[in-house]
Amino acid sequence: MPQLSLHSPVGDLAISEEDGAIVALDWGWGSGQARTPLLISVKERLEAYFDGKPENFDLPLAPQGTDFQKKIWAAISKIPYGKTAAYKDIAAMAGTPARATGLACGANPIPILIPCHRVLSASGKLGGYSGEGGVETKAALLRLEGSLFL
Repeated sequence: MPQLSLHSPVGDLAISEEDGAIVALDWGWGSGQARTPLLISVKERLEAYFDGKPENFDLPLAPQGTDFQKKIWAAISKIPYGKTAAYKDIAAMAGTPARATGLACGANPIPILIPCHRVLSASGKLGGYSGEGGVETKAALLRLEGSLFL
């Protein structure tokens, strides 16, 4: 599976492609470095994003997961740059239970591109984040997008 890595303000990231779609974004430097047109494009768009340029990542994504998880991830993908939504709002969009929404967020194999960092608790608290650095990384991404002022 082709993979390309980049340095970012939230740590090294490795982007993985399969059959012309992004299937994973992992923290850490990937073992292989392939420069496919899609991986190069995603890397450049992520670098622009980290430079503060608004980005909604309209990309070919193929996250592996259950139908339930894919429904949640599709709803999360609709949260625009610089905005946030509550877990209960995502659940309502997907027609699923709110409690299970958090579990699906935690299982997101393509964080940042599927912006689970934009999902907060109903009270506006950050909740959790599965990316390296946990909630601190989530807060950094939200500050970058201008939707967190802590």
